Order: sequence, then C-alpha cells, then structure tokens
Amino acid sequence: MAAMTAMLYRESKIRATNVTFMFWDFLYPLFNLLVFGVGLTAAFGTPRSTEGVDYNSFFLAGVLGMASFAIASNSAWSFFLDRDNGIFYEMLTYPMSRAEYLLGKLVFNVGIAVVQAALTIGIGAAALGISLRFDLFGALVAGIVIGTAGWFFFYTILALKIRRNDVFNSVTSALYFVFLFFSSMFYPLAPLPKFLRWVAMANPLTWEIDLLRYGSIGLGHPRQLIIETTGFIAFAVACFGYAVHSLNRE
Repeated sequence: MAAMTAMLYRESKIRATNVTFMFWDFLYPLFNLLVFGVGLTAAFGTPRSTEGVDYNSFFLAGVLGMASFAIASNSAWSFFLDRDNGIFYEMLTYPMSRAEYLLGKLVFNVGIAVVQAALTIGIGAAALGISLRFDLFGALVAGIVIGTAGWFFFYTILALKIRRNDVFNSVTSALYFVFLFFSSMFYPLAPLPKFLRWVAMANPLTWEIDLLRYGSIGLGHPRQLIIETTGFIAFAVACFGYAVHSLNRE
C-alpha cells in the first residue's frame, strides 16, 4: 500500500502542474455534452433516440465513456515523459512490484474519472434537465471504475510497446476515431446497417457505454448488459496482465 500511495501522490503532483491536462480531464467532456446536446437539440428540435429518451440523456453515458477513454490516454502518454527524463527506469528499481506501479497510477485515474463524472452528471442534470436513476448509481460507479481501468491498461500497453512519441500520438488519434464512432456513444445501434451494428457491438467501448447508460438513466437490457460487462471485465484483466508483462520486459 505504501508503494501505491507514493504513486498516487506523484501522479497528483504531475497533474496539478499541467493546466491543459486538468482542463482535458475535468471540463472537456462536459464541454462536449453541452455542445452536442444543446447544439443538436437546437438544430433538430429536441431529437430523440429510438429508445424514447431525449438526446441529452442518451448522450450523457457517451460523454462519461469518452472521458474515461481520454483520461487513460493522457496518463499513458506520461510514460514518454518519464522515459525522456530517465525517471521511468529509475522507478523500476524502487522496492515495489510492477503491478503496484500500475495500480497506483490506476487509482489516481479512477479518482480523476469519478470527480469528472460527478461534475458532468451534476451540471448535466441541472442545466439540461437530465433525469437520473439514482437507484442504479451502483452500476454507474462500477462502469466508471471498470471502464477507466480497462482503457488505462490498454493504453499502457501501447505506451510501453511504442517507442516514439509521434507514433504513439498517431496511433491513439486513429484509435480514438475508430472506437468512438464505431460505438453506441453518439447514436443507438438499432438503425445502423447490419455490418456496422456488428462492428459496434464488438467494440469494448460500446460495452462500457451501455453499462453507463443503464446506470445513469436506466436504459438497457439486463441480459445484454451482463454479457457486455463480463466481456469488458475480461478485456480489462487481459490488458492488465499484458501491461504487467510488458513492464517486466523493460
């Protein structure tokens, strides 16, 4: 626990000195909710999803999923900074396991994601009139924690395997586009062509967003959610195992 606490302290100090990261982590997802939600509502006259909810409510889960995705990418990018100044290899000599090293970073990421989600949900409910299912908030918190963990370990693997910063940024930008637009983030999957629907259903981001959507507004089918949540947990565990393996090879 001492090693994880030390990692948590170090990550918080790094984040506190970077205003850009703070804006991206806390306010950028909320900015997306307000722009897309208010913009589409004004343009199309309160657009509704095929599930019978207003677009602001539908898109809330997408924003929360986008946030966990972006927070994980930002944190993984810090591996390159540590490599450049030499602290990365020095830290591998410290008396802590590779798993503790990653889990300490993860705890910080989860804390950022929870605070960001609280801001987005609170302002979204107050400003956009989103009706929340408080009785399902356990599922919402679980989705935030599991989702943040899965994407953090996924991006950690990329950061450890890719040696050039510019290549890493190019790869993550491409993945950002693919994962976000081939998912249930912006629109329901039912009206999509069959091929695109199957691709989106195989996307782990869709699994996370579906759980977040259920936990926030109660939208979703329990049997499908159980399958998707189990699949995402398996994805997160597999990424954690391979991230530790990759770190052991450094």
